[in-house]
This record gives sequence, C-alpha cells and structure tokens, in this order.
Amino acid sequence: MSRTLIIGCGGVASVVIHKCCQNSDVFGEIMIASRTKSKCDALKEKLQGQTKTVISTAKVDADNVDELVALMNDYKPELCINVALPYQDLTIMDACLKCGVHYLDTANYEPEDTAKFEYSWQWAYRERFEKAGLTAILGCGFDPGVTGVFCAYAQKHYFDEINYIDILDCNAGDHGYPFATNFNPEINIREVSANGSYIENGQWVETKPMGIKRVYNFPEIGEKDMYLLHHEELESLALNIKGIKRIRFFMTFRQSYLTHLKCLENVGMTSIKPINYNGMEIVPLQFLKAVLPDPASLGPRTKGKTNIGCIMQGVKDSKPVNYYVYNVCCHEECYAEVGSQAISYTTGVPAMIGGMMLLTGKWKKPGVYNVEEFDPDPFMDALNKWGLPWKESFSPDLVD
Repeated sequence: MSRTLIIGCGGVASVVIHKCCQNSDVFGEIMIASRTKSKCDALKEKLQGQTKTVISTAKVDADNVDELVALMNDYKPELCINVALPYQDLTIMDACLKCGVHYLDTANYEPEDTAKFEYSWQWAYRERFEKAGLTAILGCGFDPGVTGVFCAYAQKHYFDEINYIDILDCNAGDHGYPFATNFNPEINIREVSANGSYIENGQWVETKPMGIKRVYNFPEIGEKDMYLLHHEELESLALNIKGIKRIRFFMTFRQSYLTHLKCLENVGMTSIKPINYNGMEIVPLQFLKAVLPDPASLGPRTKGKTNIGCIMQGVKDSKPVNYYVYNVCCHEECYAEVGSQAISYTTGVPAMIGGMMLLTGKWKKPGVYNVEEFDPDPFMDALNKWGLPWKESFSPDLVD
C-alpha cells in the first residue's frame, strides 16, 4: 500500500486531505505534516473515523531540508504533495531527491524577499529528477493546473494548433467582510499588486498592475469586471502548446477589494521590504496577513460561485475553431462537503487527482513536468468524478 506525505495544513491542504481520504483505494496511508502539529492532529481526529485511509501526523519545518529528510526517511512515502508555501518548494524538492520520493505542488517557487514567480528555479531540477528516476509535477492546482490540462485536452482533441488562449478566473463569492483574501493573504496580495504581463509573439509584454480591464459575461454568474495579471502557467503553456501567438490571464475583482488594496498600498502595508518597529524588524505584508481574516475561516461565510476556464482560438483541418472549457463551483456546496470555500476546493481537488495520476502510473516519467505535458484524458475524467465537472462551448463570447 502506497504512502503519501502531505506537507501543509491550511485551507488547500485540508481539501487535499479530505479528498485523499475519500479515495482510500489509492491513498491507503497518508501523513499530514506541518509546523503546527495541533492542526494536523485536529484534522486526523475529524477524519479517521470516516475513512479507510490510515492517517499519521508529524511536525516539520518545511524550510529545513534536514528535518524534511529525517521525516521522509522515517515515514518512507512514495509521493510528497507540497501544499505548504511557494517559498518552500525548493527545500521540499531537495528532500525528495535525497530520499527517493516523487513530488507534486500547486504553485511555483518564489523567493520570500522578491515578488517574482517563475518556473526557472524548478525547471533547473529536471536533470536531477530524471537521473534519480523520480517524477516532479509542477502546478497541479486549478490555475495553474486544471487550466493546463484544459489546454492539453483541447490541443489533443479539437485543434491542430492553438493561436490564442485567454484564461479567465472569476470568483463571484461573497464572504461578507469589507476586505479579505480567499487564499494566503501574503501570496494573494503579492500576486495582484505586481505588474501584469502576457505573452505575445514569443515575448513578455508588461503592464501596470490592474492596468488592463475587461468585462465578461460568465456562464452561471453574469457580467463581472476582470483584470489582466501575470500568472505562472502562461510561461509553461507558451512552450508546450503548439501555435501560440498570444496568451493572457484575467481575474475578477470587486471594486471594494481594489479600493481597500490601493489604500493599503498607499500607506505601505503591502510592502515586502522589512522595516524597524520598536527595535524589531517586521515585514509590513506579513503583519497585514496576521490581522486579516484567515482564508480557512471564510468557508461558512462565503456564498456564490466560481467560474474558471480557458477560451481558445485556433485551427483544425485549416478551419477556425473557438473553444471554451470551464468549471463552475459553488462555495456553499464545497463547505457542506469538506468544510472549505471553493477557492481552496478548486485547488485541492486537482492536487489529489494529480497525486492519483502519479501513484496509478498514468502520469509517471522521470523528470520535472508541467501538467500539460501529460495525457489530459484520465485527468479530465477524474475531474468529473471527484467534484469539479467541466463544461464546454464551441461558440463562446471572445475577449477583445
């Protein structure tokens, strides 16, 4: 029976753990490890009477390679699912290499002291994982993750080449707070306050933060304002999907969110540069994270739906094709099932599915890979089975 080590015990990790426990035939034994062991123990207590999966817990500092190695050597997992912080991707990958453990994460590495996220650091591990006979799957959440699988599926079945991709991420949920973030505030605010960018004709085009706005009529939700952001999957999809001329990423935001964020920026609270306060060095953004509502607490308050998908334009048999594939997820249904809001759910379910793909041998080859480099069909089937059913249209509204 295979063992899986899950590092992290926040909102996304909780969903991953719930879904692994629903899938005991594949995840026969799991260990939940994080810096706060009491969180892991509470989740084990909640789940162990409802599942055949054998659950263990441990304390680990994911910044410390030696601690990770000691834990892996003791537990001997086949796979490590990393749902800790993106800052910790490389230490966990290092530990996996030392211990002969396959690796999967949901977000690419970014250094703690720079608001910069790209795949170069993790792609640099390709040869080492290949030589070790180990598989590393990068970005197996929703976006990145399912969006990449959507593109690979479209490429396999509907296109000879895909020229334009627009990834649209709409959260129409309402948690009732004046200001809160739906996932880790530190990561979320770094992401949305950075310059936007997109790829056109093989080049990155940079834009001012929130500088490009469009209005889109989302199926099952309606019209929402959305803004162009930089997002990591653009980088890998531009390399792995044939025929790309332009690829963009848009995310919806309410005006109240943008107003609060601008105020916080104006007074320096979103800065990641340390300041001295009463003889202590603090990072303003980390302090802000401490006073904002914990995203894991938003589940019981959040109502409404998300809609995340990809609109593609390209050619099949010399004829133009337009294609839109998306998932609509209900916050309240997610909370009823696993006690989380839909943002954590849409990230956690694909991480479990990616782990299942690896453990069952469907996505298993030595090296470091993005999800669109594997066969999309079994993953697409699993989305329908495990809670993220998708819909498609061949006559979507296009984004100008």
